Amino acid sequence: MKPMKNRQSVMLIGAMVVGLITSSTVFADSDKGYQIAAERKQRDAGWGDSVAQLSMELTNANGNTSSRKLRIKSLEVINDGDKGLTIFDEPKDVRGTVFLSYSHSTEPDDQWIFLPALKRVKRIASRNKSGPFMGSEFAYEDLSSFELEKYTFNYLRDETLNGQEVFVVEQVPTDKFSGYSSQLVWMDKVHYRPLKVEFYDRRKNHLKTLTFKDYQQYLDKFWRPSELVMINHQNKKMTRLMTENLTFDNGLTERDFSKSSIKRAR
Repeated sequence: MKPMKNRQSVMLIGAMVVGLITSSTVFADSDKGYQIAAERKQRDAGWGDSVAQLSMELTNANGNTSSRKLRIKSLEVINDGDKGLTIFDEPKDVRGTVFLSYSHSTEPDDQWIFLPALKRVKRIASRNKSGPFMGSEFAYEDLSSFELEKYTFNYLRDETLNGQEVFVVEQVPTDKFSGYSSQLVWMDKVHYRPLKVEFYDRRKNHLKTLTFKDYQQYLDKFWRPSELVMINHQNKKMTRLMTENLTFDNGLTERDFSKSSIKRAR
């Protein structure tokens, strides 16, 4: 009987050791995930302001496409989320539509949209930020700046993606009204740039995939993709955002992003 007891004791100790190792690994993965995300944030700090001219291409489930022209003005905000102003120039049915966003680190984002046909400014409620932005496959919450406080992080593994060594990090939104249960981010190990993001809906089904293409460096420091491609796997639609021109140090200030100026934005 003694050998049996000894064997049971060894098995019990072994199970305890495995449990300790597993707990330690989970903690380490969470810690590493946050460190990777913090490095990503730190490397992109200090850009100040930017103005981008873009084309948006919408593709429906049948493969039919339509195009739009827009401009995005952005302002970096220290110790909070960034501010953004999106102005649609073409086609005629969306011309003059203006979207204003105040991203925040810990509070819900403030977002408004001016619809020229209605001649009024509409506030986007927190509960509605998972909805589609201007008929695209980007949600309102996708337009928020990347802030560490918006997620919890977990490092999953290393991989190779398109010949590049990458980290795969899970980020889980802290906002209870988010349309996503989680996001998986593929980030290159050299510059900490996101290369691909998979979005999972509240039922944990794969909803969308965002791909970042053709990165360019600005001011010898800041990397921006020339093209974003968002594919919705559930409705079979796709949206492409292509940057035609991007400038920094434009002298933008808080006044350029005031709520009172949204109707006058040009």
